[in-house]
Amino acid sequence: MPQALKARTQVRPKAQTQLNPRIGGDFEDFLRDEGRLEIATSLAIKRVIAWEFGQAMQKANVTQTEMAKRMGTSRAVVRRLLDETDLAVTLATLSKAATALGRDMQFGLAQ
Repeated sequence: MPQALKARTQVRPKAQTQLNPRIGGDFEDFLRDEGRLEIATSLAIKRVIAWEFGQAMQKANVTQTEMAKRMGTSRAVVRRLLDETDLAVTLATLSKAATALGRDMQFGLAQ
């Protein structure tokens, strides 16, 4: 390898690291540093919950209207349950929705 190219190759990673300290870091560290880890985690969990309820409703052939009747609530509440970006769903709503589908909810803390 020519000496000039070798010198450039050795300096470049250090220069990049000085310009961007996140090179080589992971995405979770980036979100934590930016103060966005909690909201990103909450959104990811809500996306999964909304998807799971949508799949369970589809499998049981339950419409939003029928789901609302079973839960004793409005269709708006069911829409919020199925909206993957709405983080304002309560544990009571999740529990009612699971019961309406003949299912149980399980919550726990991850290690």
